[in-house]
Amino acid sequence: MEQLWIEPIGDIIIARLRGVPTEDLLKECHERTLLLINDIGQGRVLYDVLEMTAPDIEVPISQWKLNNDERASQLRRAIVVPNTKLAYLARLAFGEGNYRVFYNDMTSAVKWLSE
Repeated sequence: MEQLWIEPIGDIIIARLRGVPTEDLLKECHERTLLLINDIGQGRVLYDVLEMTAPDIEVPISQWKLNNDERASQLRRAIVVPNTKLAYLARLAFGEGNYRVFYNDMTSAVKWLSE
């Protein structure tokens, strides 16, 4: 089963991560997402991590480092999580950026991104 799936749906980029993510997987996700953003001209991303398993703390820290990229700071991101543990790790990973965490609620995440 593929761990990473990224595709634009309308003017939102959907990034779905499954299983236990690694630093390399997050870096690949980040780079592919930024390439798509350049192609479609929109900076709205929905991260679907409903089928992701919580990684070691170093992995969300690596995402936090990726977010220091100037291009990443201009994104509006919604993260859909299945539980409080992944919600906490998402908050660590995305720091003070323009994002919001949603618990099992894809519809609200898309609405928020579309505002």
